[in-house]
Amino acid sequence: MALFGAFIMSCSDNHHKRPELNTGSFDLDSIKARGRLIAVTDFNSTDYFIYRGEPMGFHYELLKAFCDHLGVDLEIVPAGNNLSEAFDMLNTGKVDLLAFGLTVTESRRKGIQFTEPIDCTRQVLVQRKPHRWENMTSTALEGRLLRKPADLANKSIFVQKGSSPVEQLNLLSGKNNKPVNVIEVPFESEVLIQLVDRGEIEYAVCDEDIALVNSTYYPGIDVSTTLSAPQSLAWGIRKENSQRLLGELNRWITTFRSTQTYAMLYAKYFKNTRSRSIIRSDYYTLSSGKVSQWDDIIKEFSVEIKWDWRLLASLICQESRFIPDVKSRKGAYGLMQVMPETGEHFGIDITTSPRNNIRAGVKFIIFLHSVFDSKITDENERIKFILAAYNAGPGHILDAMKLAAKNGKNPQKWDDNVAEWLQKKTEPRYYNDIDVKNGFFKGKESVAFVNEILARYEHYKNIIPENEEPISYVQR
Repeated sequence: MALFGAFIMSCSDNHHKRPELNTGSFDLDSIKARGRLIAVTDFNSTDYFIYRGEPMGFHYELLKAFCDHLGVDLEIVPAGNNLSEAFDMLNTGKVDLLAFGLTVTESRRKGIQFTEPIDCTRQVLVQRKPHRWENMTSTALEGRLLRKPADLANKSIFVQKGSSPVEQLNLLSGKNNKPVNVIEVPFESEVLIQLVDRGEIEYAVCDEDIALVNSTYYPGIDVSTTLSAPQSLAWGIRKENSQRLLGELNRWITTFRSTQTYAMLYAKYFKNTRSRSIIRSDYYTLSSGKVSQWDDIIKEFSVEIKWDWRLLASLICQESRFIPDVKSRKGAYGLMQVMPETGEHFGIDITTSPRNNIRAGVKFIIFLHSVFDSKITDENERIKFILAAYNAGPGHILDAMKLAAKNGKNPQKWDDNVAEWLQKKTEPRYYNDIDVKNGFFKGKESVAFVNEILARYEHYKNIIPENEEPISYVQR
């Protein structure tokens, strides 16, 4: 049990500050005014994860669809798959919504409101098949596995702390007058399943949908013993000041669940034969910490521009989806979609290697810093301008800054200010303005470019830990 002990120690040492109480309005109007919905969801192979640099997951895609319906952005706040922390974040106003498969129970109704069901499931026992089970007859195999709730008597069953299986196991224990040793631990279901598969623990209980998906990754586990009747799974919101949000969610869920889109989404995450290859990929970020095969090079070059490597990775993902030899219709090439003349300006052949392509892209970013560092004092705002200029070229961004200043907007703020005026450069009265030096430009793409990179960067920060120290790099 040494490995299991290490798991306990690492989780116990991970302390989180209690969020401060948000005393403002939490309902739908305030969410729309804010322009974003803030949610907690679980990080695992079905709910929310990153694969090949892109965020994915059943509940993540549901959240995106609901936010599109509302016309707001999505912000996911990590809670470390800690149920008690997630509930605390909801009730203290740090988040608007608990967006994962919460089993609807009467005890939970005392603290939160549930939406209409997102799905339904049963609780199942996760147990390890005996050694050389592949060579056993089905009868012999069945004789070695626990198949009745009464078989759990005097067994140690591991469950996620605060989860609904705790209540179910305690009910079974009382019903059979035979004690079940329920051990609550701060791990979500997928970690418990892994521990069963490794032989670190003998038994765990979790929701059937999660168990079935994971049984395709770990053929040595059995998840066929059911311990409950079907139970509704729903999202949760706070009880106070959220009635309009609840009403909108319920209307949307009821409609969306009847669509083909929902059916395809469910099949994608719970019935997909590719799930096993995804979870075992080097680019399943939850287990590998990687987003691409180029991570080491990205980390090296991020030092030169003093960027978080995850931000540079998100830019590269946006430009090329990490495909090293992709070429655009306009002639931009490679991971960072550098124009050949840009590479030539810096004395770099952008086609010779992925490293050289990234080097040229980083040289261009250094140049953009020289343009905007003195003009934009706030570092976070400056990044938005530099990303926009990477896509549009600095001239169009400088034009938009001038237009913003002339029309009463802040030329050092991007959202709702310079971004708005960049998009107005399709109108003759603005692109013909005397202070505009670079003419007509369709700025909508550049605004989306910035938004998508920064949104993906937030997902990377949620799931990939930041390096403690800068990556050292060799002289080039």
